Amino acid sequence: MPIHANDPSRQTWLPVPEHSDFPIQNIPFGVFLTRDDIITIGTRIGDHAIDLGALHQLGYFENIPLTDDIFLQDTLNDFISDGQKTWRLVRNRISEIFDINNETLKNNEAHKKIVLFSMDEIEMQLPVQVGDYTDFYSSKEHATNVGTMFRDPDNALMPNWLHIPVGYHGRSSTIVPSGTPIRRPQGQTLPKGEETPVFGPSRLVDFELEMAFITTDTNALGEPVSVDEAEEYIFGMVLFNDWSARDIQKWEYVPLGPFLSKNFASSISPWIVTLDALQPFRVESPKQNPEPLPYLKQKERYSYDINLEVGIATEDGSETTISNSNFKYMYWTMAQQLAHHTINGCKVNSGDMMGSGTISGPTPDSYGSMLELSWQGTKPVKLNDGSERKFIQDNDTVIMRGHCSNNEVRIGFGEVRTKLLPPFETKKKG
Repeated sequence: MPIHANDPSRQTWLPVPEHSDFPIQNIPFGVFLTRDDIITIGTRIGDHAIDLGALHQLGYFENIPLTDDIFLQDTLNDFISDGQKTWRLVRNRISEIFDINNETLKNNEAHKKIVLFSMDEIEMQLPVQVGDYTDFYSSKEHATNVGTMFRDPDNALMPNWLHIPVGYHGRSSTIVPSGTPIRRPQGQTLPKGEETPVFGPSRLVDFELEMAFITTDTNALGEPVSVDEAEEYIFGMVLFNDWSARDIQKWEYVPLGPFLSKNFASSISPWIVTLDALQPFRVESPKQNPEPLPYLKQKERYSYDINLEVGIATEDGSETTISNSNFKYMYWTMAQQLAHHTINGCKVNSGDMMGSGTISGPTPDSYGSMLELSWQGTKPVKLNDGSERKFIQDNDTVIMRGHCSNNEVRIGFGEVRTKLLPPFETKKKG
């Protein structure tokens, strides 16, 4: 089916600021609370949120096979379950409704009052109910940096790393949308030179610059997904800050991997940008050597050219950009990750989320974590207000942004912005 929504020449009758992440060619999907305290599924063009529930009730999706309540829910899971054909029909129709030459809604003031919201009138929600969350470890540069720090630099990568997309299962209950503050976690650590652990707040809280993809219902139990068909089951992507407590992680991760160091919070951008919208930005992936096993070998192996940046804002609002990276650096592709995830018959459901793993580029300014940027705290990162950071401090806000651009269009993700608060304090009774 042609993706008419991607037409770079299309213009909209809605105002779209220059360099906006959300032109009419984007049409992402999200969930928001309206000015009338109603939760609805919507999309965004420029600085306007669009109530798809109201648009559907007013008859604008005529002849598209949608249930009456498909956009009146508090998650996108059911819509995502409808599959790629439906997603494309809906995106194409939205692009037609808001095309500058279509006057049907444009000239209907009564309908516009019901359908359109300014961004300051709404409150973004978590867009999907995440049933299962998997985090991969797919940046060769990141894995090499970490292996160099903690093991032998000549053998930085573990023996399996070049053969499989390494991953682990995370905790979906603590995935939160942008704007939700989180608490500094507490747990056990083993201070340097000590023989017994101590309990207390993590001193080495870190961000991880990632992206995550959201799946539709993919397979039956026991059925693998082909690597060449895997992207057909990926609805879209979000920015993903997979917070980490490095000192807790160092003590707990042997033998079963990270636990409390990772499950206290993961933050996502609230608008899901469809994989369809990203098609103009496909690029060739890094060469894989050795050649992967047949079930991981793609006929066309590509990634997406998504520019990424990380900033730290201090309490006074001063922001410093500390990293500029790109999703295209990822060694293992999303298709390879999903194919590997299901090769043993693991069932993948609508709304499942899969993190890329920390995205680091080849240069120090493109590293995707404070662990790397400060090189284990030995090279403090200087901020614009004159202060320094080895890791994230209480009341710092970490902001991640991402966008794709070419000579014709810019497609962006907005941002994921999260403030780190001090540890939770239990109030004493009496």
